[in-house]
Amino acid sequence: MPELPEVETVRLGLVPVLEGRKLVRVEARRPDLRIAFPPRFAERLTGRRVERLERRAKYILAHLDRGEILLIHLGMSGRFFVDMQRSNATGSGAHDHVMFETDRGARVVYSDHRRFGLMTLLAASDRDSHKLLKGLGPEPLTADFSVAHLLAALKGKRTPIKAALLDQRVVAGLGNIYVCEALFGAGVSPKRIAAKVTRDQAKRLVAAIRTVLKDAIAAGGSTLRDYRKADGELGYFQHKFRVYDREGERCSKRGCRGRIKRIVQAGRSTFFCPGCQR
Repeated sequence: MPELPEVETVRLGLVPVLEGRKLVRVEARRPDLRIAFPPRFAERLTGRRVERLERRAKYILAHLDRGEILLIHLGMSGRFFVDMQRSNATGSGAHDHVMFETDRGARVVYSDHRRFGLMTLLAASDRDSHKLLKGLGPEPLTADFSVAHLLAALKGKRTPIKAALLDQRVVAGLGNIYVCEALFGAGVSPKRIAAKVTRDQAKRLVAAIRTVLKDAIAAGGSTLRDYRKADGELGYFQHKFRVYDREGERCSKRGCRGRIKRIVQAGRSTFFCPGCQR
């Protein structure tokens, strides 16, 4: 599933073609994705102007005129394609489910062969109270995600720190890949009990989370499985992973002679170096 860097990369790819543009034609080619589209979905979007695109956790929020938001989640395999020429072939695939045409001549197609993504509409005033968004923790790249916040959120938690960081109420948008990478960068074992994380470790974790996410966004996001950038260009951050999917390889940290180990936590693969993550 795309994580925060992938979703942010898609958002950035859509900004030049959607922000400030009017949707002159919208076509929904099925009644649902993971959930049903709202009644008159395509009709309600047609003629609307996209004022700005925002990301919240792993969601893209298209803020429309007249105080409404198109909420988008990419699911496991959802992706966008942009065609500035409006080719007849664009959007004609079996898994191309939603198509947007703008007043600037761009065609934006949402494709999702597993249909685990979703699109729905909500009032802008319900942004923070909507069932899919309420209770989310702070964005990790903002000042709200601080050492003080992390320590408070981990207080009393008896789960491993790996599981705690995957809890979207603790911090929004992190997934399995980047939690593994951040824990490695901070030198913290994924098996450490969350409540026992020290202030120094929390400080290193906050810094490592921000670093790994910024690096991933700059690199265009990872391209694991079905992910693509909006313009079709592949990202390449997977080549920079230091622990994820590198079981048995030598640790890349200077002076460490350990090898990357894989364990399973709550049904998810965790990659770490037992030699330098404590």
